[in-house]
Amino acid sequence: MQIVIDGYNLIRQSAWLSELDHMDLQAGRDALVDALAAYKKMKPFPITVVFDGADAPADLPRRDRRKGIEVRYSRSGELADNVIKRMAARMREKLMVVSSDGDVKTYAAARGAAVIDAVDFEKRMAMARMVDMKGAPEEDDGQDRRLDTKKTGPSRRLPKQQRRMRRKIAKL
Repeated sequence: MQIVIDGYNLIRQSAWLSELDHMDLQAGRDALVDALAAYKKMKPFPITVVFDGADAPADLPRRDRRKGIEVRYSRSGELADNVIKRMAARMREKLMVVSSDGDVKTYAAARGAAVIDAVDFEKRMAMARMVDMKGAPEEDDGQDRRLDTKKTGPSRRLPKQQRRMRRKIAKL
């Protein structure tokens, strides 16, 4: 599974990244790549972050790899959303799209890609960063924890496509 991220969408949805972005656009992009690199240490999925080409530095190539993260800029006059949509159409079920843009989410989900909201993914990145800083949580504290197997609620099973999407998101 490959994760593709709508870069500016995630930055602007995040409180701490958007603050950096307002001060300096490049600082916001660099902080996002740093956070994704830390996340990749915990979850080794290939990650691509896509930015709009209009805001790209003139001296940077359209594709770059930094800290194990592929960074792509759309062509001049093209939105990052279109690049993400092309990737979703090409990769289908092998792709996880991170965006809060309704149009991108709808398009990607219709092509079979798993979709997660930018705010939810940011929370997962923050948890991975905390685990990375503190180390893995302790396994056993001596208490007996048994799960209650008594079923409650309706026994309706989700459609197969939604079950697949939940499994992909659970891997994050």
